[in-house]
Amino acid sequence: MIYDGYDPGPSNVVIIKSEEGFKSEFSKVKDGSLPAIFYFTAVWCGPCRLISPIIGQLSQKYPHVTTYKIDIDEEDLGMTLSELNITAVPTFHFFQNGKKAAEVIGADVERLKNTMEKLY
Repeated sequence: MIYDGYDPGPSNVVIIKSEEGFKSEFSKVKDGSLPAIFYFTAVWCGPCRLISPIIGQLSQKYPHVTTYKIDIDEEDLGMTLSELNITAVPTFHFFQNGKKAAEVIGADVERLKNTMEKLY
């Protein structure tokens, strides 16, 4: 999927660049009970760069799960980050049946893989 003129790679990885974009996709996930991961990251974050290829691999392994990649340094996302209590990156919020089913904070590859296996 091309989002905001940027092709992020696998078709089930969506780059979110604004609060409006986040709210729109978040509503779709909750209302449509779609399996999804919200992946909060930052360009300057070393562990985020480490885990990024793993996210790509998992996206291919679970093509029915959409991963929404959110850079916490995007200008108008402060309110959303505060509401969701995002205090560290990488942070992953896993949604199943319209509800947050799990959270992984940090670049814990095994926990990430285990959580995806269990949920999806």
